Amino acid sequence: MTAFGKSQSVPRREDTRLLTGAGNFLDDAAPKDALHAVFLRAPVAHGRILTLDLSAAQGAPGVHAVLDAAALAAAGITQPMEASLRTNRDGSTGANPPRPLLARERVTFVGEAVAMVVADTLAQARDVAELIELDIAPLPAHLDLAPGGPQIHPQAPDNIAYDWAVGDETAVQAAFEHAPHRISITVEQPRLLAASMEPRGAYAQWDGARLHFCFGGQGVWVMKERLAKMLDLRAQDVRVTTPDVGGGFGMKGMPYPEYFVIAHAAKALGRPVRWAPDRSDAIVSDNAGRDLRSHAELALDADGRILGYRVENWSNLGAWNSEFAQGIQSQLFSMVATGAYDIPATFIHTRGIYTNTTQVDAYRGAGRPEAITVLERLMDKAARQLGICPFELRARNFIAPGAFPYATVAGDHIQEGEFARLLGDARKHADVAGFPARRAQSEARGRKRGLGLCYYIESIMGNPSENAEIAFNDDGTVSLMIGTQSNGQGHETVFAQFLSDQTGIPLDAIHVVQGDSDRIAKGGGTGGSRSVTVQTNATLATVGQMVAAFTEFLAPELGADVGFDEGSFRAPGSNRTLTLIEAADLARSQGRADLLQHAGSAKLDARSYPNGAHLAEVELDPETGALQVLSYTAVDDFGNLLNPQLVQGQVHGGIAQGLGQAICEQVVFDDQGQPLTGSFMDYAMPRATDMPAIRFHSVPVPAKGNPLGLKGCGEAGTVGAIAAVVNAVQDALEPGLGTDIQMPLTPERIWRLCQPANA
Repeated sequence: MTAFGKSQSVPRREDTRLLTGAGNFLDDAAPKDALHAVFLRAPVAHGRILTLDLSAAQGAPGVHAVLDAAALAAAGITQPMEASLRTNRDGSTGANPPRPLLARERVTFVGEAVAMVVADTLAQARDVAELIELDIAPLPAHLDLAPGGPQIHPQAPDNIAYDWAVGDETAVQAAFEHAPHRISITVEQPRLLAASMEPRGAYAQWDGARLHFCFGGQGVWVMKERLAKMLDLRAQDVRVTTPDVGGGFGMKGMPYPEYFVIAHAAKALGRPVRWAPDRSDAIVSDNAGRDLRSHAELALDADGRILGYRVENWSNLGAWNSEFAQGIQSQLFSMVATGAYDIPATFIHTRGIYTNTTQVDAYRGAGRPEAITVLERLMDKAARQLGICPFELRARNFIAPGAFPYATVAGDHIQEGEFARLLGDARKHADVAGFPARRAQSEARGRKRGLGLCYYIESIMGNPSENAEIAFNDDGTVSLMIGTQSNGQGHETVFAQFLSDQTGIPLDAIHVVQGDSDRIAKGGGTGGSRSVTVQTNATLATVGQMVAAFTEFLAPELGADVGFDEGSFRAPGSNRTLTLIEAADLARSQGRADLLQHAGSAKLDARSYPNGAHLAEVELDPETGALQVLSYTAVDDFGNLLNPQLVQGQVHGGIAQGLGQAICEQVVFDDQGQPLTGSFMDYAMPRATDMPAIRFHSVPVPAKGNPLGLKGCGEAGTVGAIAAVVNAVQDALEPGLGTDIQMPLTPERIWRLCQPANA
């Protein structure tokens, strides 16, 4: 048995099933006799409910239930939604207005669920929802990131949800007072939709004793615990499962109010109930991402070395706290706020603001792309103003090789890194030396060409502990039960591949089991790029226990000094060997059922910090504002790679989402809080024609915080892409622009920036 094993691009096992229509997504898994649920949602952003009359709907054909907040209260379901809170600068706790499952007395954003209809068919449920009489007296809406304005919650004066800070404010102020150079930038990051291929959804069944709840999520255990609490059930009376999931990106990583109402209806009716929202429903009810404004400043000495760094963030939470919202632009932002640089004094100050909009929570990267985008935009601006090459300015400020482990402003430690090496490799792979000639060619055609650099660092988040179980089945196959949850990343492939590598069990004999709280007692789900680092660590621990147990069992059979190597048990001087499956068959024949199932857990010693240099090259047409990303180079340190092809796929997907934020994606509301981007006709996402060919190069620097030397890769592409693309456009527009460009960089915005008045 080896600690790391092979790095091999095994083809994705799940692809044949998923690409030929044999996937088992929520719509496929739902019972065919399930009743259909539809939610009536608030049509205004803020208002008092004057009338909510369910009587016409309750008597309609095919209707089994019509529920509102009063009906839930009558059933004893009165607990509000839970959320993680920040500690304010003064030591108090962030605001936590009790969020109801269905709107009670007033509505606070367009799309807030007010009532639910359960009927025989989806068409009936939709028609009946229109019979509900809902009269709302509009109230003024608070929509911007400024404190004050129309009050949303009495628990949050001036609509401030939390006021959080980390770092040494006094030391930073002293650095700025004595610094010869001070550079500042304001960066606005637009609100984004996760826009997963499969919208959220769920179904629930009650058999008279137990609840089975199935949803498209990123982990089953939090949902199990919350359902038991909300419905006053014992934990053992709740089973939560997750089938195939068509994308999550953080948006599906937390409970939503609709889930509890669905579960209650199934229990109350004794019939399975399903909910599958259409895209319009999803757009106004799914948690959004990003949506913050940052003002950042660097203090530098005469040689361009950073003396101090401070950031003021205003973060939009929407109308209520979602699960992780208060921590995204505060704690998670701070984890990588200083990037790969040695910054002696840092201060991060974030205030969360409630607005009459849909909630904002985790979206691919969750705070880390935002932090790196701010820092790397500012680094490029500092390089321009100081007349220093952007590569050189970064190299001067990198954490020195001898400074590891390096203490971050968030109180964590970066264990290792070879930042200068990766930056140099990126420079070569992107042919930076040839860029002036390419720029001249563009200028000869009346175009503007720019080169943008982002050196990012990522912090792998989530629970550092994980669990795994290995079971030998009667048919000769092996089940690997994991605590993470695939949302399309390729877990069925990589975790089976790893177990096969460590044990010699044939890959096609291994079945990966996930997303079932009955079969897997505990787990951390997927999120924060944690899956490969924590799950392989737990699997390795389980394999170690399993091999030790079989070694003891086989000693009388093979000899006292039996060992396990290259997939077989053998003893010195003996020609007889047994594979693990053969050993399991022997144990089965001797009635040793205890040897047929093994469970283990492990905890990472330290967080890993993937990092890398991303370079984008763009060309602009000043006449039309058209932007073309000509090339993209990603040189990444993900430590050791188990399956390089899967890693490359994750990088490509992350870059696509980062590029989307940079050039086209933005949720827009009018001045009354009505969403103007309510469909994919209005909300722009990058198309194939927007994407360049991507050069991906791996420079592995093994992580010291786990025995396999792995670093997560799921969000890194997004963390690096945003600033790389925006910096490239800024470079194309300089010199003489004199303004900080803002996202999304649509053709109209670029065209306006190209006009003589802005030059």
